[in-house]
Amino acid sequence: MRRRVKDCIEVSDYTSLDQLIGTLNAIRDSLPADAEPELRLRGDDVFGRRLSITYFRELSAEEADCEERYAAATLPATDGAIDQLREQLDAVDYEQPKRRMRRVA
Repeated sequence: MRRRVKDCIEVSDYTSLDQLIGTLNAIRDSLPADAEPELRLRGDDVFGRRLSITYFRELSAEEADCEERYAAATLPATDGAIDQLREQLDAVDYEQPKRRMRRVA
């Protein structure tokens, strides 16, 4: 199963319009075809505003190696663990608290 991660590029607000257009074009051209990029304006007046571009990318070789190492360790533990937990929780007796009637004056 291939996995993709969401990555982010931030463009500061201190740039000319021509530079911004050039930067956005360069970013768009460098993204993979299935990146599903989104552009958002983030921040506020106190900390400043930034253009944030989020997109999906494939895992790098190092990330995939790390993911594979940890995924193999967690798979056997979760195989059926949710069903066991559900059975344990279904076995717990739970008594709903009685509702108190409020007096209306």
